[in-house]
Amino acid sequence: MAGTSVEPYREITFDKDGDGAARQHEALAALGAQGVTDLVMFAHGWNNTRSVATRLYGAFFAPFPGTLRPDVRVGYVGVVWPSMMFSDEPIPDFESVAAVHPGKETVVERLAALLREQPDDETALADFSELLRQLTDTDGSAGFARDAPEVPDFLLADPVAVFAMFADALEEAAGPGRLPTPREAFGGRLTRYWKGAREALRQATYYTMKRRSGTVGERGLGPLLGELARSSPALRIHLVGHSMGARLVSFALRGLPAEVRNVASVTLLQGAFSHYAFAARLPHDPGRGGALRDLQRRVDGPVVACYSRHDTALRVIYPLASRLARDADSLLGSDKRWWAIGHDGVQAVPGTPSLPLAKALRDGVPAAGCVSVDAAEVVGEHSDICHPELARLVASAGRIGGR
Repeated sequence: MAGTSVEPYREITFDKDGDGAARQHEALAALGAQGVTDLVMFAHGWNNTRSVATRLYGAFFAPFPGTLRPDVRVGYVGVVWPSMMFSDEPIPDFESVAAVHPGKETVVERLAALLREQPDDETALADFSELLRQLTDTDGSAGFARDAPEVPDFLLADPVAVFAMFADALEEAAGPGRLPTPREAFGGRLTRYWKGAREALRQATYYTMKRRSGTVGERGLGPLLGELARSSPALRIHLVGHSMGARLVSFALRGLPAEVRNVASVTLLQGAFSHYAFAARLPHDPGRGGALRDLQRRVDGPVVACYSRHDTALRVIYPLASRLARDADSLLGSDKRWWAIGHDGVQAVPGTPSLPLAKALRDGVPAAGCVSVDAAEVVGEHSDICHPELARLVASAGRIGGR
């Protein structure tokens, strides 16, 4: 396929509901019939077009042939799903927002107009907040209860307070010494709140992506892996995901049929989901477990979570979409309840080691269970994942024949 750097390479495409696997299983099963023993399957995060995703896969997979012995037969799969940019990228253009929220073009146009005009009027901020609820179907129009636990409070709370909180966090993420823009310096009294409102739009779309990635993983990729286990039982699967794609491949474990054991490793690159996801008990609520509690046991190998302190998106911005908007004390990341797995690795899973990347590459990682790997020596920001060291880590975690 054009744009890729390895062969054999295939792509599988899912829609927002996880449909598509039934039509694409045969192409992957054929690789097993051709002598491929291992499939490395990568799910992108913020890419929102197939061509951009393919370029990412080409760059990430490029080091693999030099890492593996020539006699090892590995196939490569790119998982394409409808997503968009994450928080360390510039605010998405409104065509991208509309593409993520089909049928909401009128709502998107009104949001765009308010951000352009930035009226010096708190009523306009309230209107913006109501449009966000319409965009995400949390206004009751699609059957979601306003107090449903899956609805983040920032979509329901006082808009002025919420937008101020987002503005605070953006300023922290920018670091000391940042100069205000001309609009910030000379705009109206609510200019700062509109900056927070712009981030709220991105976070609202993140909320949509959070739901969608789980759906595609559980209803799409998981059942597809089950089909592969039946048709190609000797084929070993190595799941890799970046950002929200890490959530997708992890939720595929929920969709695996009970008897399936063909997933040989999972590698999560700057995962944009809770660091407590695999915990049997939450530290702050022992009566509850994480969304993926104990599912590392469905993997016939390790679940490796790479993290980096340089990932500002996960250190500061991610918690804003995961915390309670009314809990002001936990706003700027001091409350560990809202941290991401790509920020500090797997948490609250007993026996999980945390290894520097160099040590993990030198000595290998444990053969099973959760493992956290500090990848800060190569990962400089959220999307900085195309490095030979990370390719080597995937191959090592999966016990794919190395040189």
